Amino acid sequence: MAPRRRCAVCGSKQWRKEPSSGLITCSEGHVLQSYRNETSEVTELGPHQMRKRALKSRRKKKEWQSKADPKLYHGERGRFHYYQCLQLLLRLQAAALIRAWKLPPEYEVVCRDVWTLHLSLLPTPPTAEPYFHVQSQNGGQSAASGPQTAEEKPVQAKDELDSNDIDDEDAKSTFSLSTEEGDDMDLEDLLRENSVAPSSASEDDDEDGSGPRVQQDQGQRKDKTAFRPFDSPAANIAILMLACWTLRLPVTYMDFKRLIESYDFPYLDPLRLLPEAVTQHLTKHTTKALSPQFPPIPLHVHGLTSHLAKLMFSSYNILTPECNAAPLLWRATRALQGTPTLYLLAKKLGKVVSLTLTLHYSLSPALRRVKMRDPEHHKYDNAPPEVALIAILIVALKLVYGFDGKKRVPRSGNDPACALPSFPDYFAAMQAAEDAEKTKRPAFLDTAPGSLESMLDLDETDIDKYIVFCQKALLPPGERRAKIAVLDEYFPLSEPLATLDADVATEQPSPEPVPTKTMPATGLRENSSDLRPGRAYLIYNSQDILGTLPDDYEKLLRRASDWTGVDEHYISGVVERYEHRLVRWWRTERGADKPEDSVSC
Repeated sequence: MAPRRRCAVCGSKQWRKEPSSGLITCSEGHVLQSYRNETSEVTELGPHQMRKRALKSRRKKKEWQSKADPKLYHGERGRFHYYQCLQLLLRLQAAALIRAWKLPPEYEVVCRDVWTLHLSLLPTPPTAEPYFHVQSQNGGQSAASGPQTAEEKPVQAKDELDSNDIDDEDAKSTFSLSTEEGDDMDLEDLLRENSVAPSSASEDDDEDGSGPRVQQDQGQRKDKTAFRPFDSPAANIAILMLACWTLRLPVTYMDFKRLIESYDFPYLDPLRLLPEAVTQHLTKHTTKALSPQFPPIPLHVHGLTSHLAKLMFSSYNILTPECNAAPLLWRATRALQGTPTLYLLAKKLGKVVSLTLTLHYSLSPALRRVKMRDPEHHKYDNAPPEVALIAILIVALKLVYGFDGKKRVPRSGNDPACALPSFPDYFAAMQAAEDAEKTKRPAFLDTAPGSLESMLDLDETDIDKYIVFCQKALLPPGERRAKIAVLDEYFPLSEPLATLDADVATEQPSPEPVPTKTMPATGLRENSSDLRPGRAYLIYNSQDILGTLPDDYEKLLRRASDWTGVDEHYISGVVERYEHRLVRWWRTERGADKPEDSVSC
């Protein structure tokens, strides 16, 4: 910058530098004296001049390498491997059921066929990922094709470029057509949705899950979870249950739950049963998905089973038969300490209320519609069969005993209540059976809260059984267990482990205990002033959250809940619906309400 001094000629302080000559002049054009502009530009360098130059590095740059474990499978390959693990577990579970329930070998064949149908009916079936993975590793070529020669590569590359140009032109020409058609289709969908008037029937269908639903754009909404209920290990139990229905086996969902809790059925911590060559490829997410912490809820498993049966019928026209109701009803009768007379009463009531004994109500014939507003199916028609059967038994018991604190005595010999025991004897027998189950069942297998406060409460025999149970539940079986002989080394027992294991298996209580003594029948009282069975029938509202139930009726519901594994509130709702159906049938048969036939709610 020019110095801030005055010009010696005119005294101006405004200086500027000429761009052409490099001289500094004032505003009047006077040249500043004693100023020299030097340049250090050198055209040629001497022999002793030091110079710097950048040397090109000849080393190769390191490629970016992923820090992920190559043994772990991700993406579609991991999903395919996840289904492989589920298939191995299904084979182990089918073998465990055949061994525990002494099923025929054809059961495994049925399970295999149902598994194949289950995979084909998934919303997103697993792809042949190992084949695609081999292709990606070989650069998009199949393993059977050999390496390309040098002459074939340029020709192929040129053909690919030409085909890409043609494809781009076709894509540009078809893009406008597809967008116009897509806009027209969207407009038609909107007009169609606006033209459909909402109705009560459609709302019921939507609530039940069978009605039409508006399809959502898959690109707009993505699933937050990678695993759906149809992909969970509980779906394996649904497949096994559907195979039992196919063979007409009278099993319940609680039978599976009891086997799971006793670790006779591989469901909890099943990865210890799989080979190491399979488990080493599992990520933490697939490991968590394959290792449930608790047995599944019966209603959840029934939802998966009924959904699979409905899809099999709608897609492949494969009809799942009805449940084997006769032995299942007898099991429910014995669970409530009933007699053959109670069994016959429940059978007749089931015919009156039109019980649905299929896995899904769509598999059974629809109701006859007299009016347009009449429904095609009843509420709770999709309830588990064991819940429906035990609800009918509760209705029959309420007709006989009332369960409202009022005494009921039969007055005629034709009354079926004469063949049933008195209410005090029946209730005492049911309470004794419940207590016997608690005493026979090992305390460490009881999952009820407060059943076992401390392990110090166990005696020596129970402790030995508990150690054997831990060996079965925690250690891997077979050859892998021999490598980790923890119990034999640190807890040697005088009695062989096989004997104790057999004792644990044989001492497990049966689901339907047989009473030790016969209950006497109720005596006739012709001139009694007490109510007769079936009179002053009370229907308790299951939606009344502030209402209280009688103690006897609440214990009966709790007993039914323990046998079915379903909540008491759900069973109470099923009983209420069946009672209303029975009242409608009674009014239709009798023609009009009579004072003595009134029903209070």
